[in-house]
Amino acid sequence: MLKGLALTPPVIGRITIGKVVEKNGKRLPEKDDEFTITSQIQNKDGWINHPLNETLRKEHGNKLRNIPVRLLFNDPDLNLRANYTLFDRQTGRPVCVGNGETCRRATKTGIQSLPCPAPEACELAKGGNCKPYGRLNVRIDDEDELGSFVFRTTGFNSIRTLTTRLRYFTAASGGLLSTLPLELRLRGKSTTQSHRAPIYYVDLTIRTGMTMAESIVKARTLAEERKSSGFDQAALDEAAKLGFDNGAFEESEEEGIAVVEEFYSDDIPAHNRDNLENKVDLVAKLGKKMEQFNVSGESMLIA
Repeated sequence: MLKGLALTPPVIGRITIGKVVEKNGKRLPEKDDEFTITSQIQNKDGWINHPLNETLRKEHGNKLRNIPVRLLFNDPDLNLRANYTLFDRQTGRPVCVGNGETCRRATKTGIQSLPCPAPEACELAKGGNCKPYGRLNVRIDDEDELGSFVFRTTGFNSIRTLTTRLRYFTAASGGLLSTLPLELRLRGKSTTQSHRAPIYYVDLTIRTGMTMAESIVKARTLAEERKSSGFDQAALDEAAKLGFDNGAFEESEEEGIAVVEEFYSDDIPAHNRDNLENKVDLVAKLGKKMEQFNVSGESMLIA
């Protein structure tokens, strides 16, 4: 196992509530009022939709605001990782990741563990450069039982709601989080800060049409079936924990570029934006090459 490389849940697609659009020659994030499920490949028009995007729209209506999901792990902190995160706006590399008490920070002498006072009291975070940043991995359908779709967000409402729900469901089900039939749900609210305009955030609920008691019965039955077949959920959780702990930061530089473009681009100084966009364009071109070479069921690998 390569030391320093975080081993994260395999991702086969993305879940978003927005997109990046081109305005006045600039690529800027734009919020949406529905989910979109995409693949991990981009072309000149953006991320290519995953086939499940259309399948679920046919089942749930044109506006995709509910997605049936299951989780990979019983430990809520493995399914959702949320930290204060500061990215280098030019390279997409994580610079500092903290939880309000301690942080890991990239310095000239290497990765250091330091106190984390939270962005409001941190000199490095001045100017809004450090934000809460969450990643939730979920399973959709049974395409890949150990593969996942990732929902990324810097929204405080989504992070707080998802964190709370995961802990409530863990407690109510007796720790059977990975077998509960759940649903991602898009909710809206208006606040003084939003000037009464609706803002959207992501919630996690029991499947539509089911009660909590019914969902727990199904979770217990599935958990027992898995155990009798030899499936070891506790060992899977432990392997995931060791994988996350193996690296200083979860995001690679390539992933960081996409995150910065989608969630941090409003903060990027004008003289840095072109440099970042050149890197984003390069990633899109590489994705196009992957499409062209993806023949006979084999994908071109890019290190």
